Amino acid sequence: MKTILIPLATAALLALPACDNLSDTENDIIGGVAGATVGVLTARALNANTNWTILAALGGAVAGTLVARNRQTGECAYANGDGTYRAGPCR
Repeated sequence: MKTILIPLATAALLALPACDNLSDTENDIIGGVAGATVGVLTARALNANTNWTILAALGGAVAGTLVARNRQTGECAYANGDGTYRAGPCR
């Protein structure tokens, strides 16, 4: 089952950049679903138990949503070196 899911998920994630005319909400949803998918696939590949798989899915969803929002604003977070961050244009 893993040998089928990983190539399918990879193909789906590679197709996402083609969706440029989506609304902000649609971008957030797609980013969250893609992140959750990557989290679950990673947990499954590492033979994680159910609790860790759920945490990986939630963490992936959060990360995917944040990446989608970052693409919308064009801003990135940069570490200041003292534990704080600043936002600015992506380089």
